[in-house]
Amino acid sequence: MFDSSLRRFKDQVGTPLARRMSRVSPTLISILGLAMGLFATCAAYKQQYLWALALWVFNRILDGLDGLIARLHQRQSDFGGYVDILTDFVIYAALPIGLVVGSPSEQHYLALIFLLAVFYVNTASWMYLAAILEKRAAHDSDTQTTIVMPAGIIGGFETIIAYGIFLLVPAHITILFSIFAALVFITTVQWLIWARKNVDR
Repeated sequence: MFDSSLRRFKDQVGTPLARRMSRVSPTLISILGLAMGLFATCAAYKQQYLWALALWVFNRILDGLDGLIARLHQRQSDFGGYVDILTDFVIYAALPIGLVVGSPSEQHYLALIFLLAVFYVNTASWMYLAAILEKRAAHDSDTQTTIVMPAGIIGGFETIIAYGIFLLVPAHITILFSIFAALVFITTVQWLIWARKNVDR
């Protein structure tokens, strides 16, 4: 929901550091971010929630840095964008799994299944609609990202906050997973309505 406005703020804050990293591969930063996310997953599994939260935040910082380095140093590539989104989705799935496997119960597993099922549908919706927009050359120069999508109630910023809350209050992940999954589903419905009104014009 707030991704576009916050992306400009993030770029302003990160630019001084990114300018000093001209020799660093953006894809290497993406892989390093993946490693931090997997370490966060392990920490969540071991119920070391503050460590998991710190590693999650570090993962998100690296996720914002890779694209910024690519843009500042003219090293953008479709493969880099692909690796970036792929590593993101690995962690989006892994971290909730780590939380539940580390604190198993029937309610936790049911909430996890609901969350991952909604993610599955949402991702299919997002990727296919993005492909349609790419086919129609519906680019947005303001976003500067590989894939452009209309805004929804849940975006990257909201996901960062939600996962942070999962790690801060893991005792309530059943209800938290369910609420977040419902909001992601609403986002999918928003895209469906937007697509019905716009893609065949």
